[in-house]
Amino acid sequence: MDTLTRMRAFIAVIENEGFSAAARKTGRSKALLSKYVRELEDELGVLLINRTTRQIALTAAGEVYVRRAGAILADLESLNEEAREATGEAKGRIRVSAARTFGDAQLGHSLVDFAKAFPDISIDIHLDDNFVNLVEEGFDVAIRMTRLNDSAMIARRLASLDFAIVASPELLARVGRPAHPSEIVDFPAVIDSNSRMFSVWMFKDPESGEQISVNVSGQFTANSPVTVRAAALAGLGFALSPSFVVREDLEAGRLVTVLDEYMSSEAGIYAVFPHRRHLPARVRVFVDFLAEWFKKCNRRSGDADLHKPGNSGAARSDRVA
Repeated sequence: MDTLTRMRAFIAVIENEGFSAAARKTGRSKALLSKYVRELEDELGVLLINRTTRQIALTAAGEVYVRRAGAILADLESLNEEAREATGEAKGRIRVSAARTFGDAQLGHSLVDFAKAFPDISIDIHLDDNFVNLVEEGFDVAIRMTRLNDSAMIARRLASLDFAIVASPELLARVGRPAHPSEIVDFPAVIDSNSRMFSVWMFKDPESGEQISVNVSGQFTANSPVTVRAAALAGLGFALSPSFVVREDLEAGRLVTVLDEYMSSEAGIYAVFPHRRHLPARVRVFVDFLAEWFKKCNRRSGDADLHKPGNSGAARSDRVA
């Protein structure tokens, strides 16, 4: 049994946080994976994992080894990709991180369409509204809806993304309509806690171009734009929402936008991936496909899927996928 096979078994156990989960993921038996890891430890002469009946934990040596082993396997995969690329092939597995909002909305169809178009590339999609570290968690690419400012990553803008301040007509009839961003501090807000500055909403003065920050508060906070939408529909407060989440509600009149002239269009949908000496062909194919998919989507819908209908613009947001 070669060392690389043992290394892959060890990495699989750590990435999946246990032998049972790793066995399900890799299709190998738990006993076989345990055998490979023990053989690796015997080969190195050190204990890499502390095992209990309920969990595993890396030893100090394991902490060092998992980082280097992961880098070695990534380099090997890059080498294999270079060889495949020379023959024009794009194969293998892509681990993708995206926000649940992205995956559950119409935009998530882009991922399904990619899988249909490239049957030789398997795609492992993790939907999580929390920010993920691509390197530490082993993702090839993330789809992020944000105002991107992370210089440690390579990013390609796939589409612009609008946000809007929305409220139900019933709420507007009850509490009135703010005429300036500074006034919204006196109105109830429904807050999406996924945003990095979730209780600070950003606006732009249409004349001076200066940024306006407003601290908001309210009874209802949730880490889901879909739940925030439901709360806004129920009249619990004003909400800052991605326009594609509330597009149908705006068209039907169930929600209404406010402060449109103070919105800016600095957010976008990005494909983000770590710095690498060689970007795998499968990742490049994936990103190229998404860029073309969004371009076609915009042409078909007149930007309706990504932008708010009417004259409204986008609120600035630090949401990440």
